Amino acid sequence: MAIDQREEEAIQAVTERLTAYGATRSPDEIEAAVAAAHASFEDRPVRDFVPALVERKARAALGSLSTDH
Repeated sequence: MAIDQREEEAIQAVTERLTAYGATRSPDEIEAAVAAAHASFEDRPVRDFVPALVERKARAALGSLSTDH
């Protein structure tokens, strides 16, 4: 399913917000976490809340990564 421009912009904003992890996370790690979270919602027909769900899932993934190092 192709994402619309509004969702694409929202996902980019999520990536930018998560740069707060920049002190402990590289931009590549942040982008990978957001991409993985976004991909997990790929087949969902209702797209309105996907950016919020992606941010929550990516934050959780980045948080769990911080305990691995």
